[in-house]
Amino acid sequence: MNALQEMNETSEFCDEASLRAQALAAVRRLDALGLNRGSTGNLSVRHEDGCLITPTGMGADDMKAQDFVRVGENGRTFEGRWHPSSEWPLHTAIYRARPEVQAVVHTHSVHATALACLERPLPPFHYMVAVAGGDDVPCVPYHLFGSPELSEAVVDGLQARDACLMAHHGLVTAGRSIAHAMKLAVEIESLCHTWLQMLAVQPEPPLLSAAQMAAVRERFKHYGRARRQG
Repeated sequence: MNALQEMNETSEFCDEASLRAQALAAVRRLDALGLNRGSTGNLSVRHEDGCLITPTGMGADDMKAQDFVRVGENGRTFEGRWHPSSEWPLHTAIYRARPEVQAVVHTHSVHATALACLERPLPPFHYMVAVAGGDDVPCVPYHLFGSPELSEAVVDGLQARDACLMAHHGLVTAGRSIAHAMKLAVEIESLCHTWLQMLAVQPEPPLLSAAQMAAVRERFKHYGRARRQG
């Protein structure tokens, strides 16, 4: 079993060394899956009053667990050999706005990015869209990477969702663990791929209704949970 498979359901109780190992395994997994390439995208995990985040400009193959940069609350302090990802303001803004979030994944995966560059959300064409917590995956307006405006837009997009697209940029997922944030990134990339293929066949494909998606979200409350012993 690899380090990624050994991730706990939540990361808040792990020590720093374990968090760094899990984060590194996740970064390498994103690269292996083709969701990120080279130094594109970034990943962080909540730690103490801040987070551990990927260093800027470093590819997954070159990265080591100790290379993750510790960013203090509100970005007031940085600890580590490297500069943090340029998107650290986005990550810290999400953690401030969403206390339950333990990990943030940002990808430039091909199909999610293609949809984002079309400035289009991912609509409820398939019931699995509800995995992000609502009827769609919104697409927030374009802002310069690393800017306060982008952070504000993403926080707004994640108010009632665990994922959002960033116009002309990529995808962000927010999870209760690294494994959860990763699962969302993988699933949404796949859904974006399917949706783009559908658009090539039919400009306005049929969608599920709000009532149908509400039923899915209700069913998801008990999906993938252990059976009660009694």
